[in-house]
Amino acid sequence: MHLSPRRLLVTLAAAALLVTPGVALAHPDEDHDDTPGEPGSYTERVSTQNMHALGHSEHPAQFFGVPAAERTISSDIAFWGDLAIHGNYDGFRVVDIAEPGDPQLISHPKCNGDQGDIVVWNDIVVRSWNSPAPAGRFCMGEPVPVGFEGVHVFDIGDPANPQLIGEVEFSEAGAATRGTADGCGSHTQTVAPDLANNRIIIYSNNSSGGGRAICDTINVLEVPLDDPASASHIGYVPLVGGSLGSNNGCHDAAVILGDVQKLACASGHAANVFSIGGSDGGTLENPQFLYNVEESDEAGNKVGVGGRWHSAAFTWDGEVLALGWEPGGGAGAECEADDPDIKKSMFFYDANTGEKLGQWTLPRPQTETENCTIHNYNIVPMRDGSYIVTGGHYQAGSWVVDFSDPANAQTIAFSDPSPIEPQNLGGAWSTYWYNNFVYESEIQTGLNVFRVSDKRTGGAMKLGHLNPQTQEFSLP
Repeated sequence: MHLSPRRLLVTLAAAALLVTPGVALAHPDEDHDDTPGEPGSYTERVSTQNMHALGHSEHPAQFFGVPAAERTISSDIAFWGDLAIHGNYDGFRVVDIAEPGDPQLISHPKCNGDQGDIVVWNDIVVRSWNSPAPAGRFCMGEPVPVGFEGVHVFDIGDPANPQLIGEVEFSEAGAATRGTADGCGSHTQTVAPDLANNRIIIYSNNSSGGGRAICDTINVLEVPLDDPASASHIGYVPLVGGSLGSNNGCHDAAVILGDVQKLACASGHAANVFSIGGSDGGTLENPQFLYNVEESDEAGNKVGVGGRWHSAAFTWDGEVLALGWEPGGGAGAECEADDPDIKKSMFFYDANTGEKLGQWTLPRPQTETENCTIHNYNIVPMRDGSYIVTGGHYQAGSWVVDFSDPANAQTIAFSDPSPIEPQNLGGAWSTYWYNNFVYESEIQTGLNVFRVSDKRTGGAMKLGHLNPQTQEFSLP
């Protein structure tokens, strides 16, 4: 949805600034960049009246200006019961969210590999290690072999004292299945539980293989639930490059089980959609390719440079696929007023055919210093079947959008911080809906919690746990 300048002004003038602990008070109709926050702290936020800031688990960190081996910025989130597993460039944080207004850090096991994407299943946490390890890196005090790329496996049965119990090194595992020892790192992961076989399957996504064709795949891992330390690499899924040829790995992937049984890989310029069971074929270990999704620029040309598909999510009935586009690697200011819509939009497609149904374009322009893209999000499980998405878009902050009519998506709520000064990589890495609260992973400051008071979100279901890229059941 596009807001005219006049309507946008009215919207902002009517908004009330809602303050998280540590956030300075500002007027909602101030310019977006009037009073920047200090590095490593909260910034001011302009928010809609229905976006209520509740709680904060502090974790100050910086990206630029910090050696790679010392980065501790926050990344993705997963949830199990009253625990939030908060990914970090140095391990992950275990946070008690039993009281969302007062989240409490329980532990921070250290594992010094970048990205730190995580999935959780009961007492098991699997953490991504993205790039070949240089000398001098450690995981829970254990030296990491030079060149290691893959995942580490942890036991958090005692959340205050997590244990490193295993690892899967893709370069070594890949030698047997792909005829090469040239491995590809784990940038993100998506879990698919297979409880009938007492295991979880993990689709590990390498994002970019540096031109190596062997990396245009999804790595498939198996974690036995009765022996998670024996996790192993069991195969890979080749990606299809679409009309422009080769692809460059999945940045992220979405799984929906239940009656739908699909996997969507946000891969390069051509997202791949697979069947992982049911009438369309395929299995969890061997997905069946169905179709590509590509997008065109305003001139009608297929877009293959300057961006890539970043994230994917299905509606809970499996009828619509939502894809977000990442231009400039996520570090650029790509949501300015004069940027083309493709750089700052979420796109909606028929999940059975790939036909485009509509898109939502970020209605609030960002400044030339704010890194911004449509980043990580999940679909709210609504009992009434409506389509609502909650997402974090770096320095554009956190947004809740109703796309029940994909051709006419409507913003429900937002919380948008002022620019960070000095300019740095920051903002909402991920924002997810979990059990009637909105959880935001803010790169430089930690975990923020919001509540949305709007009748359109009143019928949301509560879940016992959530890996946001995984929908373990489907709704009618």
